[in-house]
Amino acid sequence: MNDTVVTLVGNVATGVEFRESVTGGAARFRFAVTSRRWDRQRSVWTDGPTSFYTVWAWRTLGQNLAASVSVGEPLVVHGRLRVREDERDGQRRTSVEIDAVAVGHDLTRGTSAFRRVARATPSLTERHVGATQGQGWGQERGPGSREPVREPAHESVRGAGEGASRSPGPAATSVGAGADAAAGGLA
Repeated sequence: MNDTVVTLVGNVATGVEFRESVTGGAARFRFAVTSRRWDRQRSVWTDGPTSFYTVWAWRTLGQNLAASVSVGEPLVVHGRLRVREDERDGQRRTSVEIDAVAVGHDLTRGTSAFRRVARATPSLTERHVGATQGQGWGQERGPGSREPVREPAHESVRGAGEGASRSPGPAATSVGAGADAAAGGLA
């Protein structure tokens, strides 16, 4: 599919409306983009015409937008451009919408403080942890087995279980260094 991807810099024109749904929710707001041009005759910046877009954000992006954005704030919006034409009451109307992929405050006009949102554990990880209980690291492999208990050398960041949320230790770092050396020393 050939989508037109755009990046717009402008201001929030309306409050963010967020509606929860079965698929995770959607947020919508109007976004004003005004071009500015240097007027050589008067030696000042002048505002050009303002274009308005309806910005749609889905799932987590929509939730974060609703919690983070207010009317008048400067934003940078990156997403897919959609132009819709329809007819209402005998008049042909055109609307321009952006399906947002990423949205952030425009830091050329102010400061912002980022706060990471805590997420629930993915169900795939929960299923994996449940499936390996009793047969994970440090457990004997069979009834009556005399095999010694083996602990892992390090815990992977992507691994399941209790170590999944921990940062990799020095052992994980040295494993990565060994892989680089085996690949010819290229970093």
